[in-house]
Amino acid sequence: MKTGFKLSRRRFLTSAGVAASTLPLAGCDALDGLLSGDSAVRATMASANGLTYRVQRLLIGADTLAPEFSASEIRQGQRPNGSTDPNDEAYLALRADAFSTYRLQVHGLVEQPASYSLQELRNMPARNQITRHDCVEGWSCIAKWSGVPLSRLLDEVKVKPEARFVVFHCFDSLNMGGAGQPGYYESIDLIDARHPQTILAYGCNDATLTVANGAPLRVRIERQLGYKMAKYIRSIELASTLAPFGRGKGGFWEDFGYDWYAGI
Repeated sequence: MKTGFKLSRRRFLTSAGVAASTLPLAGCDALDGLLSGDSAVRATMASANGLTYRVQRLLIGADTLAPEFSASEIRQGQRPNGSTDPNDEAYLALRADAFSTYRLQVHGLVEQPASYSLQELRNMPARNQITRHDCVEGWSCIAKWSGVPLSRLLDEVKVKPEARFVVFHCFDSLNMGGAGQPGYYESIDLIDARHPQTILAYGCNDATLTVANGAPLRVRIERQLGYKMAKYIRSIELASTLAPFGRGKGGFWEDFGYDWYAGI
């Protein structure tokens, strides 16, 4: 009797990028030397990340959806990931005013830079989706997210042809920001930015997004791991390269060795 071998997309991608996605969990202090500069470990991790990215693009279409679930499968509130209480002065002022004066800036390589109030975003056609948040720490959580598709805003500002990446600048610094240094940031390519399930979420489980989960606005990128889904978004920038941001690796955690492309 013949036995078949079937390798799922998730298992293949997990295996391909396992070194890059698990090594940093051992602790940043122990890895500073290994991940710094042009070390062989960093080069190996970058290769694994590139392989994951290429395989993901080969195996699935640009608009293939991540699994969605029924309301009955929501068993708990959304578990927060990352930081949960930013202390940035500008953020605290907005929070004290219930984000009534918040405005999202969309700028960079666009023809028509724009800014949006939270109410303007809520008045746009919304997408609701019940999806699973998969954290690099090993836990997952199903929740309902409500927000405006990012593609809607990209169409409005008219992205320039040379743009390749969408960079999310956040209020939360995680002690990264200093004199001349950027705060917390994250980035994706335009393929994921225009994916139907990539939304700027202002609601979770039929309630206003909480501070712990990223209020007033966070991005949901349902085909990637949770650390890619930036919270406390201050502005969105379109760019042709990631080199000018942070350490040039595409995100706060990526600058410390995590995969830039965290596809699942």
